[in-house]
Amino acid sequence: MKGWRGLAVGAAALAVAVAGCGTSTNNGTGNSSEPKTLTVWLMDGSAPTTLTDALNKEFQEANSGVTVKYEVQKWTGIQEKLTTALSSNNPPDVIELGNTQTAKFAAEETLLDLSGDVSNLNGGEWLGGLKDSLTWDGKQYGMPFYAANRTVIYRTDLFQAAGIADTPKSRDEWVAAIEKLKAANAADPEFQALYLPGQSWYALLSFIWDEGGDVAKAQGSAWAGALNTPEAKAGLDFYKKLVDASATKAPKDVDEATPQQFEVFAKGKVAMMIGLPWELGSAVKADATLKDKTAAFPIPSKTSGKTAPVFLGGSNVAIPQGSKNQDLAKGYLKLLSSKKYQDQLAEGGAVPGTSKDTAKLATSPLGKALAASAPNGKVTPTTPAWAAVEAGQNPLKDMLTAYLTGAKSLDAATGDANAALSKTLGG
Repeated sequence: MKGWRGLAVGAAALAVAVAGCGTSTNNGTGNSSEPKTLTVWLMDGSAPTTLTDALNKEFQEANSGVTVKYEVQKWTGIQEKLTTALSSNNPPDVIELGNTQTAKFAAEETLLDLSGDVSNLNGGEWLGGLKDSLTWDGKQYGMPFYAANRTVIYRTDLFQAAGIADTPKSRDEWVAAIEKLKAANAADPEFQALYLPGQSWYALLSFIWDEGGDVAKAQGSAWAGALNTPEAKAGLDFYKKLVDASATKAPKDVDEATPQQFEVFAKGKVAMMIGLPWELGSAVKADATLKDKTAAFPIPSKTSGKTAPVFLGGSNVAIPQGSKNQDLAKGYLKLLSSKKYQDQLAEGGAVPGTSKDTAKLATSPLGKALAASAPNGKVTPTTPAWAAVEAGQNPLKDMLTAYLTGAKSLDAATGDANAALSKTLGG
């Protein structure tokens, strides 16, 4: 999955890692004076050290005799590592996992059902899309940690030079802004009003959802593709409209990572890209002058004044079913869900997982765009089979390339992709 820090999912030193998991043999009730160890696995880059140091210190002070064994994990190979750890007799007590991975482990019955604990974890403050990513068979298997979504990152100086006084508030205004940018930079053959690779399917999701469609629909306990609906076709058609209008030079057969779109944006010939916060940060790192002439606005809806639904990429935290410290682990999640620590996540540029208060996030143009978009966020189908869609020959990518290049008509491209998607999800 791809979250706000460019998250991705080869096992490494599994035997050592599993052997090093929680050493406590108690039942986690917290009533024994026997020393206990709570093993916590969070991912590299997810939370700043200042947050985790304070969190672990406060938790230990509130739980006499308890030591938090905090271990930072790498995203590369984490799915295999979690699979091994969760099937062992001594798994960690708290784990972080991508929100598109949660359904897989919930279906394998390796995560603790936290349905009865939601109210203690600020459940009333969870965003709907994040809650959906935790739901399997009507139960909640974790707590949202943080998220982020794509916004339209743009050059404020180029907008001003093109006479664009305000950011687009609808898809029509967005296309109109593209035309103004092209006209103002007509003398530069390398200029691109919008850099949009052909296979940016996370952006496509926004357009499909904005039309009222979806990529797949649940049919009982199974899922089937929904790409051949009028709504999904309309979303795909608008994607092509953006590509054609912007005359983007981005390849039509790759996604935003080939090449990394922030590298193209940083060269100074692109006015806009649909990207994640870390991509703007990387562009500014490549060209420091961009810091004072970049901002962001939410992906516009076809309905003026509204934002398009966005994919909420991010992480959840969960408790393994085999944890020997389940009550302590619940207490750890409760502390993490508090406004104190959620505000720190927001200050770091993330959409907080268990707080709708985004005041700490909306202190920058990019943060404001994230905060405005997040309440309208959604996630991909919550089924273990979805992992095969992203890891394999993604039908959405094939559909985009086929339609954008003219290799297939709209009906043929969506029909073929829908059949492939249904086959994968049905399997």
